[in-house]
Amino acid sequence: MTSTHIDVGAIDFDALGAWMDGQGLPPGPVTGAVPVTGGTQNVMVRFERAGVPYVLRRPPLHARPRSNEVLRREARVLAALRDTPVPVPRLVAAQTEREPVFYLMEPVDGFNPSTGLPEPHASDPAVRHRMGLEAAVALAELGRVDPVVLPGYGKPEGFLERQVPRWRAELDSYGALDGYPGPDIPHLEETARWLTDRLPASFTPGVMHGDYHFANLMFAFDGPRVAAIVDWEMSTIGDPLLDLGWLIATWPSNDGHVPGLPSPRELVECYAALSDRDLSSVDWYAVMACFKLGIVLEGTHARACAGKAPKEIGDFLHATTLDLFARAHDIMSGLLR
Repeated sequence: MTSTHIDVGAIDFDALGAWMDGQGLPPGPVTGAVPVTGGTQNVMVRFERAGVPYVLRRPPLHARPRSNEVLRREARVLAALRDTPVPVPRLVAAQTEREPVFYLMEPVDGFNPSTGLPEPHASDPAVRHRMGLEAAVALAELGRVDPVVLPGYGKPEGFLERQVPRWRAELDSYGALDGYPGPDIPHLEETARWLTDRLPASFTPGVMHGDYHFANLMFAFDGPRVAAIVDWEMSTIGDPLLDLGWLIATWPSNDGHVPGLPSPRELVECYAALSDRDLSSVDWYAVMACFKLGIVLEGTHARACAGKAPKEIGDFLHATTLDLFARAHDIMSGLLR
C-alpha cells in the first residue's frame, strides 16, 4: 500500500473515536493518520489509537451511487471469512446501519507485487515461482468455503447461463453513447458462440471474489505465501471456477514485474490438487473471464468516444480488450498452455 492524495483532514476523527468507544475498542486520541491506496476509489486511511494500528475503509467523499452498498457487502464478506483459513484483511468492526458506511480492519503485514519486490522475492526465482502457485492455493482455500456463511449474498441459480447474455447486453448498451462507432473486436461473435455451445452442465456454488488477479493479492514479506486477498467489491455467490478463469485471463507475462511466474497450466494443476471441483471445463472459465473483462473495459473506450472519459485511457483499455479477446482465441484454439 502506498500514499495517495486523500485529504485525511476531511475525516472526522473525533466522531470516529466516539464510535470506536461504543465498539469497546481501546480509547485514546487518533495518531499517525496517513492515507493508503487499496486499488479502488474508496478512501483508506491508516492510523493508531492506544498503540493499536487500524485501517479505515470508507466511500470517497463524493460517493458513487452504490459506494455504501458495496462497502456493506465488503464488510459482510470479510466478517464471514474472518475465522476461515482464507487469507483476508481481518475485520475489526463495521458501521453499516447508516451512511457513510465504513469499517475498520487490521493492517495487512504484506506487500503488493505491482509496487515492487522486497527480498528475498526480488533475487530468488524459486520464491517468485512459488508466489504464483500460492495465488492458486489461496483461491482453492476460498473455493472450499461453504456459501451458507453468506445467505442471500448472490444468485447462484442460473449463474453461468446468465453470463453471455448479460455481457452481450452490456456491450450493446454502449451504442447509446454518441460518438461510439460500435465494437470493433475481432473474435467477439466467435467467442460468444463458443461459450454458449460449451456451457458447463452444472457447478457447485461457492464464494467468489469476482476480481481475482495478481494485483489484488498481498504477499508475506518473509516468503511466497499470500498474506491477504484484498478488494472484495465484486464478491458474490456464484461459480468459484470463474475466479480461477479470471486469474488465468489476467495472468502477468513472464517479462513483467514478477519474472519467473508459473504458467497458467501450472496454476490449474496446483488448484486441482487442492480442490474436488470438476476442472474439465477450465478453458471455458478462462475464455468467459476474457469475454467479460474485455466488455467491461470496452465501456471506458465507448465513454471516451463520447467525450466522457480521457481518450488516452479509452484507447489503452480498448487495446487491452483486443488483447483479452486474442487471449480467448488462443485458449479456444488450444494455444495457451
